Amino acid sequence: MHILFVGDVFGSAGRRIVREHLGHVVEQHHVDLLVINGENAAGGFGLTPAIADELFELGAHVITTGNHVWDKREIIEYMKSVPEDSHEHPRRVIRPANYVAGTPGYGFYQGQLASGQEYAVINLQGRVFMGSSDDPFRVADALLKQITAKVILVDVHAEATSEKAALGWYLDGRVTAVLGTHTHVPTADNRVLPNGTAYQTDVGMSGPYDSIIGVEKELVLQRFLTGMPGKFEAAKGDPRMAATLIECDGATGRALRTQRFLLGE
Repeated sequence: MHILFVGDVFGSAGRRIVREHLGHVVEQHHVDLLVINGENAAGGFGLTPAIADELFELGAHVITTGNHVWDKREIIEYMKSVPEDSHEHPRRVIRPANYVAGTPGYGFYQGQLASGQEYAVINLQGRVFMGSSDDPFRVADALLKQITAKVILVDVHAEATSEKAALGWYLDGRVTAVLGTHTHVPTADNRVLPNGTAYQTDVGMSGPYDSIIGVEKELVLQRFLTGMPGKFEAAKGDPRMAATLIECDGATGRALRTQRFLLGE
């Protein structure tokens, strides 16, 4: 079984580069399960229902998010529009599972491919240098008691590399993959851990690399140089698609190998 995870889609440039490259990557590598982090797909900050549907039309089975999930307020009603047992598009947009109880939406999704293969996707958010949330380690433990699928992908949306690595080792042998998002910088440490879990500290950004993590360089430099607030805008130059491919045993969920991509124009 082949799983493709596309890293943080950032703004219109990110959506465009994903549209251009996703189809041939899926076809060439016989991708069965496609997961996309879309939390910055709307202008670099948040996700709208229309853009979520656009990503689903590209073939995404699940869309993960992170700390910018609520930046476009209309996504809240979209996520609340279906019940927990639904398999419609709004249910397959998930937010970090370790958010406070009662937060809109759900932190994991379990589904089935046309082949009959069951899978699950969990979204977690880190606590180091991030906003307040529950313990991702113990929330992961609780979710794994509920999930029956063998193939389980975990998107860890976190700032600290140490926290992501710790979650990778903590979940090794219990999930198929632990993939980091949020920093927008792809790391070269993709590998399969000893007990069969694929790991990468950060898959990277699918968006404009002529930027500072997706934002127009001058706007970020002005913030650093003056300390004055200002509105950030998504850059558009040098778009690239960052993604990680995982080959796994569908019967056991054990990862066999990984491959990372950074595809540009």
